[in-house]
Amino acid sequence: MKPNFNPKTKVTERETTQWTRKEDFERIIVTSQVWQRNGIACPNGTIPIRRVQKFKKLRKNKYGRKNPTYQVMQSTDTLNLLLANHSTAVLIAQGFKYTAGKCDIIVWNPNVESDDEYSTSHVSLRHGPLHAYEQIESGWAVNPGVYGDRQTRFFAYWTADSSNKTGCFDHTCPGFVQTNNEIALGAAICPISKPNGLPYKITIYIYKDFITDNWWLQYGDNINIGYWPPELFKMLWYQANVVQWGGEVYSTRVGPVHPHTATAMGSGQYSDPTGHWIRSGQITRMRVQENGHELKFPEYVFPYSEEYDCYDQIYVSDYIDDPEFYYGGPGRSWRCP
Repeated sequence: MKPNFNPKTKVTERETTQWTRKEDFERIIVTSQVWQRNGIACPNGTIPIRRVQKFKKLRKNKYGRKNPTYQVMQSTDTLNLLLANHSTAVLIAQGFKYTAGKCDIIVWNPNVESDDEYSTSHVSLRHGPLHAYEQIESGWAVNPGVYGDRQTRFFAYWTADSSNKTGCFDHTCPGFVQTNNEIALGAAICPISKPNGLPYKITIYIYKDFITDNWWLQYGDNINIGYWPPELFKMLWYQANVVQWGGEVYSTRVGPVHPHTATAMGSGQYSDPTGHWIRSGQITRMRVQENGHELKFPEYVFPYSEEYDCYDQIYVSDYIDDPEFYYGGPGRSWRCP
């Protein structure tokens, strides 16, 4: 019912100095969930599960799972999208065996144009080729197709075959085992960051229990929500070979399609690391475990955006204590027709 150990960040003198500054404490505010505002809590021995409308359950295997992300591209015009109908702006770590991924993500409420589209900001761990990769991920999402509204919600997701036949969001299919009664998967997050206001963040930590091989999901710095059992996977049973941080937009109107979708990523504004106020999507305190138990910033990373005119990214690593990743955009705009 709980992990055999709870790995901690290896604190350096530089990090200790950074996180004791007053302004950093003001910026790192762990958000709560709407259902908790009136003091509601689940009794010990139970877990909170978001209610799913009956008609959605009748969709059988389709409800709660991302649309398949792989297809044989028929035209070179679509090769700018690695995954069909998915546009991403991410920071990628690869080249090692990864057993953990962690970060702080600023919480926004981006515009989602159609009910069959969504926008997420997340950390994910992946293993395998594009047509059959295994993945676990968590963060926040605006996803009307799954949640029935356009609120920003905390989510967890998994797949063992690029979302073709396996995997789902939250508890919409068997897979993720929840053990905590404080946090509900799929519940709306509050408060939400506002332009020229405090940038509210959530902390997401996915790590492997080396005794049971379970992949644990931690919210904040100490709430272990539950785990993905290793039996769900083949390659991820052992480790991941890619960790990603950033944003993802799903729509059939991304890539070479015109007009482009107006579904936004991050805050809906292009990357902006300048100024006193944070206006775009931002991810900080990115950490991994590489071939060991030490939680640290990854050895090698590179930023990547498939549609830079629609959803861009900026990776900032010079002259600061800890690298930062900015990403996002409005989708359809004067830069992205």
